[in-house]
Amino acid sequence: MRQDRTPQELRPITVTPGFNRFAEGSALVVWGHTQVLATVTIENKLPPHLRNKKTREGWLSAEYAMLPRSTPERVQRERLYSGGRSLEIQRLIGRSLRGAVDLGLFTGKTLLVDVDVLQADGGTRCAGILAGYAALHNAADGLVQAGVLSEWPLTHEVAAVSVGLVRGEALVDLEFSEDSEAELDLNVVATSSGELIEVQGGAEGKPVAAETYVQLIAQGLGAVQEVLGRIRGTL
Repeated sequence: MRQDRTPQELRPITVTPGFNRFAEGSALVVWGHTQVLATVTIENKLPPHLRNKKTREGWLSAEYAMLPRSTPERVQRERLYSGGRSLEIQRLIGRSLRGAVDLGLFTGKTLLVDVDVLQADGGTRCAGILAGYAALHNAADGLVQAGVLSEWPLTHEVAAVSVGLVRGEALVDLEFSEDSEAELDLNVVATSSGELIEVQGGAEGKPVAAETYVQLIAQGLGAVQEVLGRIRGTL
């Protein structure tokens, strides 16, 4: 049983937009003891796989990394190539954020979202998606105010929340101690209107009933709406 919050209660969340003075957009997210910084860079070129295609849309790509002392024991830097876990997470972040941006307004451009974990205590990919969305919002503010864009480029509010079964109990927003012993762990990515973008995860040992899986997704959808409601006035 949780000692400091109820099974469906989220940890405290704060968002600081514009945290990095040099990036086109940035945001620091503090979610419980997890801290994530996201920055947005806009490049005037498309990635190689789109350069020879007749497309009027831009592209969004994400990179994810954990700083060496973001965990109790030092994490080795991924100097040349990202490891399998980092690649999986950055692809999830990229897919999630592409669902929030009208890339038709960025013809010939690439939005690069860098997500760096400063301190990890569970839910780093969810905090990364939230930080990425907040950084994009910060970039959009600057582009519209500067007259670079004549219309708002974000089409959806997007966030993600982890849900899981821990010792048979359904929990929302798992911290590391809960995540490490969960029988089922899901990351639910969705919009503020309740539309699903992705559900990532599964059972760690025994299979679970389909009704339980659906129930957890529903709880995740509700938690996403709560997260976005909390931060809406701070962006």
